[in-house]
Amino acid sequence: MTDTGLLGVQKTLTPVLKAKALDNRLPDPILGDTYAERVMRLLDPAYDQRRFGTSQVGLVAVVRARAHDDWARGFLAEHPDAVVLHLGCGLDARPYRIDPPPTVDWYDLDYPTVIDLRRRLLPPREHHHTLIGVDVTDLTWLERVPRGRPALMIAEGLVPYLTEEDVRRLLTSVVDAFPSGQIQFDTVAVWAWRTSRWNPALRMYDARFHCGFDVPAALAAWHPRLEYVDEAPMNDAPLLMAKAPAGVRRLYRVMNLLPGMKRSTRIVRFRFRETPV
Repeated sequence: MTDTGLLGVQKTLTPVLKAKALDNRLPDPILGDTYAERVMRLLDPAYDQRRFGTSQVGLVAVVRARAHDDWARGFLAEHPDAVVLHLGCGLDARPYRIDPPPTVDWYDLDYPTVIDLRRRLLPPREHHHTLIGVDVTDLTWLERVPRGRPALMIAEGLVPYLTEEDVRRLLTSVVDAFPSGQIQFDTVAVWAWRTSRWNPALRMYDARFHCGFDVPAALAAWHPRLEYVDEAPMNDAPLLMAKAPAGVRRLYRVMNLLPGMKRSTRIVRFRFRETPV
């Protein structure tokens, strides 16, 4: 495998990227992300040749990405002049999949090491696409982003790794910075956060969660202009049950019978306007 220079939580981008690459090999993929397959092959040419190398168990992460993509497309169709804040972007090819209109200013943000890797492995895009290497909790990056326009904040696979205080500062600062917009992210239940130190998948990457929410809709109370909209299914998503191989479908059906598992991860969407309704 290529030496990426990634440390700790930064390494969690690899299994997510692999899931998207493997999805592209399905007869009827969920994302159909050719960039994911190409980049994964550059990172690890033998990624699919080891034991369980072609397992589609991680397909639920692809469902998560699809939900974020669909919400983003809908928002940009209504707001073609938006500013997109793609936080914790990793090596995700979202701007290539969505292909926003040239009137959109798109910002990909992640740790400097991740952004350097992104520059090496993904081709540059035209039309106002900016890469910023920064810890997203250092909110000085907001000073580099144009204001006065609708904003779309996408944080896929990011929020659970932040503290609740950092999440609150991030959300309220984005709302304060823009006249209107949409904020979408995924989060985990409190039990998943508190037990994450024993999660074997996270321990493999020397990572753990730092926050969780049993009622993510309650985060709307953090700011008077913030409004909860809805959530998208993940572990029991109809798309997962329709597209996944039979063995993976059976696995998730059994897992979803366990208390709290079905909503252990939630993909949630908020909006904000100039004045509260």
